[in-house]
Amino acid sequence: MISACGGTTNSNNTASSTPEKTPVVETVKNNGPTLTPVLKAYCEAWKKNDEAALRKVYSADTIADFEKTMKLDNFKSKKLTEFLRDDWVPGDLCEVINEEITGDRALGKIKTPAMPGGATIEFVKESGEWKMTNKIPGSVTQSTPSVPTANGAPANAPSNVKK
Repeated sequence: MISACGGTTNSNNTASSTPEKTPVVETVKNNGPTLTPVLKAYCEAWKKNDEAALRKVYSADTIADFEKTMKLDNFKSKKLTEFLRDDWVPGDLCEVINEEITGDRALGKIKTPAMPGGATIEFVKESGEWKMTNKIPGSVTQSTPSVPTANGAPANAPSNVKK
């Protein structure tokens, strides 16, 4: 059995194993200093109706997911600002709290006018920059919306998903 695991049976040899590194988890129970700039850029992009700036805050996988959904839904426009229009409610509330960073992934509770109570979403680091995703931890549907709506259901969800 030991040989199946790649070990030796020689009692003179001591087994040396490198302990597995536990990922560093940094939890900030305040204003989310690492992720807040990403959400602020998201909010500014919406205020200016800036398609390029909006695309810049999202991860490549998230943009690909949005584009796939747009195509499947025969959405006429190719603009995210049009596709995600229902996600944005103008206002000044735009913050991240309680961020948890583990390597190139992070969770942050975001608060926007549509979600004053907040909702936790996943962020990822791409090419050294933090990006928002459309992933909501614990959600069965982890695609389509950029951010969950006020009632927690995905915006632009298929008609069989309750909003």
